[in-house]
Formats: sequence, structure tokens, C-alpha cells
Amino acid sequence: MKIKFQYIILILTLFASYGCKKDNYDAPSVSLKGRLIYNGEPVNVEYNRVPFELYQPGYGKTGPINGAFGQDGSYSTLLFAGDYKFTIPANQGPFRWKELSAGKRDTLAIKVSGDQTLDIEVTPYYMVRNAAITAAGGKVNATFNIEKVITDANARDIEKVTLFINKTQFVSGADQIGTAEINGADIASLNNITLSANIPTITPTQNYVFARVGIKISGVEDLVFSPLVKVSY
Repeated sequence: MKIKFQYIILILTLFASYGCKKDNYDAPSVSLKGRLIYNGEPVNVEYNRVPFELYQPGYGKTGPINGAFGQDGSYSTLLFAGDYKFTIPANQGPFRWKELSAGKRDTLAIKVSGDQTLDIEVTPYYMVRNAAITAAGGKVNATFNIEKVITDANARDIEKVTLFINKTQFVSGADQIGTAEINGADIASLNNITLSANIPTITPTQNYVFARVGIKISGVEDLVFSPLVKVSY
């Protein structure tokens, strides 16, 4: 019995040592970051709503590493060094992503060997241009143009355009304290569009708000936005 007991102790020690080795693996530490861009310009979206996926082939992990873009189109993730494939899932984002035949999503090959910045080029349906946002008389006023980027068979109409304001830097349909909007069918020209939103009473009091304009595209869930602006009053 004494010999058997010693064998049991040895086996348990080996298992404990193996478990410690598994637990002591280094965490991913290589930084990959960048932005959604169109012709070098940031593509602004809603915070944490537009996802991306990274795959590392050949490591037995079939599922993706998931992430989401910030409202300025930025992303950042920590990875192990190696080869990855980057993609944006279908029906995500106010833009078109590369597609292969039969609707299969294209992937971007990325070799991660050290910290790097990689911007992701996309083609938005629309862009908000020359947005001038100011405050006066208890209102936030916006004047802006809209550029229709995709004009071929993949083009889509504008459903509505909205001016969003909020007391924090997160500004979207889900994060706002005031809005003003115009339906796409009521837009006579894509130039010099104006919107005004009332500034509500804010508690505790502050003399500024954050604002940006968002375009809702027909058949597309995600909005594309103008850059965020802090407006004092």
C-alpha cells in the first residue's frame, strides 16, 4: 500500500506541475491598432456597434477573436505574434467591405511580429462633409454637406439624417439628450443642410455639449457620422 500511495502522490504532483505550466502562459502582448478610413479620412461610426473578426489559422482555434470599432473608427487589440486574417462580418457597418464570389467575405492577411498600426480601408455609402456645429440661444445648430460615395448598382438612399447632442463624448442614437432630424425624402439638395436641436436642462449644470451628425442609410443598420465636436454655450 505504501508503494501505491507514493505512485499516487507522484501522479498528482505531475498533474499539478502541468496545470501550473498551462496557467503560466504569457498573455497576448503585441498591439495591433488602426482606424476605419476612406481615402485616408476616418470613417466615424457608433461606439462598440460595428464588429470585426480576426482569425489565426493553424492553431486549432476555429472561432474568431472578436472586437469592435470606437466611434471615431479606431480599433485596438492585443495578440500573439503570428499570421492572422482580418474581416468585417456581413451586414455590419455603414460601408461596403470586400466580398468574393457567392457573397463570401474577403479577408485581409496580417503578419503580426511587433506592435503595428494598420488602417482598414472601406467604402462608405455616404460621408458627412464640412460640418459646422455651433450653439446659440439654447440650441445646437449644424450646417453640413453630404457626399454620396457609392453611386453604382450598390447605391442606397438616405433614410434620414439626425443631429445628435449629448452631455458626454459618446454621441449616437443610444447616447443622446437631444436630436433634430430630417427625412431623406425631404432633402432637396445634399449641400448646405441645416438642423437645430434644443439643449435640455442638464444636471449638474455644464456649459457645453458634444454633438455630431449621423446619416441613416436605407437597409443599413449602422449610421455614418461626422467628427465629434465639443460645443460651448
